Amino acid sequence: MARQLRLEYAGALYHVTARGHAQHDIYLDDQDRCRFLNLLGCEVSQQHWRCYAYCLMNNHYHLVLETPEGNLSRGMRRLNSLYTQTFNRRHQQMGHVLQGRFKSILVEKDVYLLELCRYIVLNPVRAGLVKQVQDWKWSSYRVTAGRETASDWVDVLGIYQLFHRSKDEARRRYQQFVQDGLDEPSPWKHVRSQIFLGTEPFLASMVKLVKRQSLKNGIRAQTPPTRLTGKQVLTRVGLVYSLKPQDLLTREHQGAYQCAAWLLRRVANEPLSVVAGRFGVSPSRISHIQRTLESQGLSREQAKAHQLCKVK
Repeated sequence: MARQLRLEYAGALYHVTARGHAQHDIYLDDQDRCRFLNLLGCEVSQQHWRCYAYCLMNNHYHLVLETPEGNLSRGMRRLNSLYTQTFNRRHQQMGHVLQGRFKSILVEKDVYLLELCRYIVLNPVRAGLVKQVQDWKWSSYRVTAGRETASDWVDVLGIYQLFHRSKDEARRRYQQFVQDGLDEPSPWKHVRSQIFLGTEPFLASMVKLVKRQSLKNGIRAQTPPTRLTGKQVLTRVGLVYSLKPQDLLTREHQGAYQCAAWLLRRVANEPLSVVAGRFGVSPSRISHIQRTLESQGLSREQAKAHQLCKVK
């Protein structure tokens, strides 16, 4: 079977899903679900995605993601890979957890964003897992409806602004909108060419993008940068530690070196192999630095460098 066409560009909106291998459950308990959501939140932050909605079922999940940088595959590969590793380690097993590659559908935002967000949070009700949408704690509904403290990686405000300026009124209208969706038909009947959800003009525009040879460069050039380059990160870290960028790469100043390695991953979003190559160390060493700084906290200089590296 041919691989699904993967069209990526800055500002694209997707419905993303992945299912368990051989239809097996991918979450065996609430701890598995919590771990998945923690990994998802980290990836949303790392990739600068906008997550409008999610729903974890028993043997699959649904996400509605917007990618300002056109980097869906990069983030999803890591999310699924890390979850597989943590799942297998916890349950002492080997092999596949998810069935092949994730699937994604490009969505026409102005037409289908709200309908799609509504449809996926209602899945547990349709599946008979709960009677009321608010009873399923593993979707974004409770957060968006104001029944739980909002996670900083779920774009609740992005949904609210489509309903009303007032948060309270927006919540009320959102809740009513979701309730009204129980009798609405599935949006999937409008999917075109198996990967597009939108009107005929949207489909035509997507077909043109597929044919363009310089797809990513052309689209990204029209989009304001959402993060610093690696060179810019090294320059700003050097300012904090009073070091030249090239001096950071020698690893002689451990605090500065670790800070630079972490920010090249967290801010510039460089792959592990690229960051490791800069410093002449193994990818596992860079991964260890990242985990250590994020779990144990930053020094004053590292926190200052992080602040300096934020895009205004």
